[in-house]
Amino acid sequence: MQSLLFYFTMKFNDNEFSNGKNTQHIAPKKLLLLALILVFLTIVPLYLLTTSRSPPPSPKIDISDLRNIGIVKECDIFSGKWIPYPYGPYYTDATCSLIIDQHNCMKFGRPDTEFMKWRWRPEKCELPFFNAKQFLELVRGKMMAFVGDSVGRNQMQSLLCLLSSVTHPEDISHRYTADTTYFKRWFYADYGFTLATLWSPFLVKSRDADPNGHSLNSLMSLYLDQADEAWASQIEDFDYVIISAGQWFFRPLIYYINGQIVGCHNCYMENITAVTMYYGYRMAFRTAFETLRSLKNYKGITFLRTFSPSHFENGAWNEGGNCVRTMPFTSEEMKFDGYNLEFFLTQVEELRKAQKEGKKGGLKFELLATTEAMLLRPDGHPNYYGRSPHSNVTVADCVHWCLPGPVDTWNEFLLYMMRKEAWRSFYEKLQRTIS
Repeated sequence: MQSLLFYFTMKFNDNEFSNGKNTQHIAPKKLLLLALILVFLTIVPLYLLTTSRSPPPSPKIDISDLRNIGIVKECDIFSGKWIPYPYGPYYTDATCSLIIDQHNCMKFGRPDTEFMKWRWRPEKCELPFFNAKQFLELVRGKMMAFVGDSVGRNQMQSLLCLLSSVTHPEDISHRYTADTTYFKRWFYADYGFTLATLWSPFLVKSRDADPNGHSLNSLMSLYLDQADEAWASQIEDFDYVIISAGQWFFRPLIYYINGQIVGCHNCYMENITAVTMYYGYRMAFRTAFETLRSLKNYKGITFLRTFSPSHFENGAWNEGGNCVRTMPFTSEEMKFDGYNLEFFLTQVEELRKAQKEGKKGGLKFELLATTEAMLLRPDGHPNYYGRSPHSNVTVADCVHWCLPGPVDTWNEFLLYMMRKEAWRSFYEKLQRTIS
């Protein structure tokens, strides 16, 4: 009951008061409905919302009335623009000790700081600031995993820093794996919350196929109908899964289905049909979503975090390309098109199919559409001001994102979507109880 009161108070306060509205303008009907709901939440035991028992007589409150109060407020948070925000970031490299060197641009001498002083503003609403206490209440007693490549871990590292204003976790990775570089688990004892990253850059089974061995651009084989067991074997217990993939699909790849070669991308091998990288990308997400739906004990909410664009200029990543800009693009300067749009649309099409099929089994698949916002942030990358133990320091990093930086916005998106989903579930329970 306390958690429901927390959700309700949080949402009502956000929508009615945080935008400077005067309480005298709230209609009497809204006040009456608000009072009825608060009384209802206070006096009705929580088990009435979670069991099939018939509740006692209660006020008939139509769900449409709740929407009219303004408690449910839909907003397209993913379309908008970056605006100056002079107050700076939520944290710095001095206040968050959990930033890894790959993302720690200030530690390695980045001279400008303006890239930390922008905020995403949706076109028709406000994106709430990240509230670490609210986030931790939402995930109390739960588990969250970021599944994908190192950009997925980039978002997890951002979340670690955003939560550090409230509490610090224990690194429990060694309890689950010997590879504590690519597979991380953190435990927040005060909240019973586990945060993990599961390394799987293709989401499906892969192996090296280059006779010269593995390198940053070597040939690999993908088994498009087999999920990568590195994540699939561990995911059933998680309540939230943020899944993503991207830049690895540019490399030369041989595609297999049912153990047979069906094509390749940039392999230039005789007797193998050349197909686009979008084919492999589509099939990888299809298999990942189908795997989640097929797992008997998986009851979590899946968020697709969309393609994260790179910003190499003056050459490709292996040809001296870099990213030296210090200001965001405007939407007029950088259009959402080409391969960025194609990757995005491919993902979203597979997500929509998963949403439709997931409903049959009670599973939810949600969208974190970060691509449009990040396309406008060429200034947010480490460039030469980050260090990875596995990379050549002479190669600019225009793929990952500085911390703090624009990637923190992804977790503002995530919290917004989690709150919306919590309220959707709450309304469904409320409607079932009072109908």
